[in-house]
Amino acid sequence: MVKVKFCGLKRREDVEKALSLGVDYIGFVLYPKSPRFVSFDELKELVHSAGNSIKKVGVMVNPEYEEVKRALDTGIDLVQLHGEESFQLAKKIGISRVIKAFRVKDDLHIAQEWQLAYAILLDTYSEKAYGGTGKTFDWKIAEKFVKEGFRVFLSGGLNPSNVIHAVKKVNPYAVDVSSGIEVSPGVKDHKKMIAFVEALRNNLS
Repeated sequence: MVKVKFCGLKRREDVEKALSLGVDYIGFVLYPKSPRFVSFDELKELVHSAGNSIKKVGVMVNPEYEEVKRALDTGIDLVQLHGEESFQLAKKIGISRVIKAFRVKDDLHIAQEWQLAYAILLDTYSEKAYGGTGKTFDWKIAEKFVKEGFRVFLSGGLNPSNVIHAVKKVNPYAVDVSSGIEVSPGVKDHKKMIAFVEALRNNLS
């Protein structure tokens, strides 16, 4: 069964809903320019409310190592590097705790060394934002990296209506959704959260 990551959570009630649905990962955006940004104080509260039964991911864009260390100290399990970070930074963090995001345009090259990371995440390229576009990309590109042996988190424009088609096409390790389960940035729609999970369980189990 493909794993599920709900990303861009800002509210405790959304964390609790994700827990009740049994998703595998929840993501918190630590990038100040994002409409889904949470401060370190907010992060501590959300991480505490999540407990230990789910993997907690801190999403960061071109951070300094000290910022990453501070995020890890709050109790997150994994760091998602969503900018142009180097492999050297990922190794310093601990490569097995890093999800490295790559934004896809027409094609993409990823160095083989990134197979050592916890996973790679493939998202739709935008000149205006790092993620959260609500748009899909050519899933053949993601399919290629799965076949090359990468552990792939598939992101970008997923929602309850298209996630099954995406999973059957790509066969990713996990699917990542943010805007596809929202009322507005950072405010999740619990009906859409339920629909997303049920679509997978009812069609892939």
